[in-house]
Amino acid sequence: MEEERKRNRSRSSNSVLWWFFAIAACIKLLVVPSYHSTDFEVHRHWLALTHSLPLSRWYLDETSLWTLDYPPFFAYFERFLSIFANLIDPQIVHLQKGLNYTSNTLLYFHRITVILSDLSLLYGVYRFTRNLDSTRQRLIWVLVIWSPMLVIVDHVHFQYNGFLLGILLMSLSYLQQGRDLMGGFLFAVLLCFKHLFAVAAPVYFVYLWRHYCWGGFIRGFGRLLIMGAVVVAVFAAAYGPFVYHGQMQQVIGRMFPFGRGLCHAYWAPNFWVFYIILDKGLAFLLRNLGFSIQATAASFTGGIVGGSSPFAVLPPITPLTTLIAILLALSPCLMKAWRDPRPERISRWVAYAYMCGFLFGWHVHEKASLHFVIPLAVVAVQSMDDARHYFMLSIAQEYPIKVVLLLLHSILIWLGFSALFANGAAVKATLIRKKRDKASSSAAARKEEFTVNWVEKSYLTGIIVVEIGGQFLHPLFFGDKLPFVPLMLTSIYCAIGIMYSWIWQLKSIVTSLDS
Repeated sequence: MEEERKRNRSRSSNSVLWWFFAIAACIKLLVVPSYHSTDFEVHRHWLALTHSLPLSRWYLDETSLWTLDYPPFFAYFERFLSIFANLIDPQIVHLQKGLNYTSNTLLYFHRITVILSDLSLLYGVYRFTRNLDSTRQRLIWVLVIWSPMLVIVDHVHFQYNGFLLGILLMSLSYLQQGRDLMGGFLFAVLLCFKHLFAVAAPVYFVYLWRHYCWGGFIRGFGRLLIMGAVVVAVFAAAYGPFVYHGQMQQVIGRMFPFGRGLCHAYWAPNFWVFYIILDKGLAFLLRNLGFSIQATAASFTGGIVGGSSPFAVLPPITPLTTLIAILLALSPCLMKAWRDPRPERISRWVAYAYMCGFLFGWHVHEKASLHFVIPLAVVAVQSMDDARHYFMLSIAQEYPIKVVLLLLHSILIWLGFSALFANGAAVKATLIRKKRDKASSSAAARKEEFTVNWVEKSYLTGIIVVEIGGQFLHPLFFGDKLPFVPLMLTSIYCAIGIMYSWIWQLKSIVTSLDS
């Protein structure tokens, strides 16, 4: 009888999850005619080159400016989609005639493939939440499936991030269940779809070494061989054909174009924003004091020009510098994963790793914030502090769609966290986690409302001020002059918020080292 009730609850829960996905799909269909970025043509060209050329030419083709720079599994994915694109409209996959091709057929094909690929995200969320209580389940569904960031980046600008993040969530769900081999396998698959997820590889390596491979020489060595064989098999399936054709150097060169520069054309609001602004400020100050400071000819976003540095005063930043910065920022997390590899903490550590990559990485795009915002969504239901910091991080950037989506999403988050933490048991768990020795049973049982502290209130208020200034006051007073100022101020302000949340995550990890 009890088993029957559990099955009925599971079927009911699955039905509600499908309704969540269906509502999200309807919203995505509404934005089909909206603006799209150059990634629209990028992916169309990848359809064309994988369909029209033999595999040995995929990473050599330069027919278009948008050369293939994703790992082979994503190229195979494009090849699969190109079969259907060719049936619908052959010009989509024509290497020459398809250049900069636009049509309603292409528009709907691209948009619908992204919506269908989100089934990966749906399954990842399902696996991650199927053993949680209904309140936490549905709150995570709201945070992930109805994420305005995913709608804007994937279904307006155009990307396949939901598909890839679904694989990440599947991997994390297996790790949390103690099924390390399957979790490691899926992470290897993910890296062969998009190499930028490799920022979390040190966390996976340390965790799997300690949690899966540790424990006696024979047992540990045997498990190491098994895990190694699985990972090697995945990478062999992805890169084997290109090794056979002697093209690995070309493939690696396409995937890691370090000549592109420290910052992306769409600046990520990260640590290097402060470094660049400091360099510009020092250069301006020193010139006014009479020092001979040359104006830089090189670009922060376009790579090194003529061998010169884009910095006028401060030392130049190289890819190696950013790698060292990431590893240093990761070190407390790696220490914790080594000392106490608990499955329930892996999602937090992986999200922290992607936050480090975002803040200190080389040539980071602003959309890379999805890599940590989505994993943090499943962490946000664990405590009041996690909920508050997620509330800050879930701010997206897009006009005019962003206003409606962000307001709706913010209201849903607030109501969801309020419902979750108004529950006495949730409050009790939070208090016990923070003050095990001090929390009294009476304090733990009382009701508590979800709220944010004065720092977070100030920051959220500041977002309104920055938006009003950038969208209305700057055009009113300056017209077309200094067009870069609103974007620069927004980047700096968002960077402050992300740095604040990163420091809080770091503090949480460092504090847990002593527990």
